[in-house]
Formats: sequence, structure tokens, C-alpha cells
Amino acid sequence: MEDIDKFFLPEITLETDDIIMTISVKKDYSEIKDSIERKKEFIRDLKDFIDEFDETPESLEFMEYYD
Repeated sequence: MEDIDKFFLPEITLETDDIIMTISVKKDYSEIKDSIERKKEFIRDLKDFIDEFDETPESLEFMEYYD
């Protein structure tokens, strides 16, 4: 049987003047008891995610939409 938690992933929507992005969070941050440290870990992971995306062919394909 599949893990039920996979169906109830927490989400966050980030919005600026130029971008709206909804992110589903798979990592369990609950083991980090200090909320400030938990936030730092999440931001670190978010930056890593962006860096990884930057290195993928999909990032260029996404920008080619505007050609």
C-alpha cells in the first residue's frame, strides 16, 4: 500500500510581481525542533532546488516559451 502522506504534501505559494509558484514540500522538516533552524534548512533546500533547475535543459526550454 502506498504511503498516504504522499497524497497530503504541504504546499506553499510564493508570489512576487513577476512570478507565482506553488511548491509541494516532500521533505519532513519536523525533526528540526528549532523553527529558525527549520526555516534556514527550508530556504537552503529551496535555493538548491533553484540551482538544480538552472542546470536542467527544462530551464532553457521554459525560457524559449518567450521566443
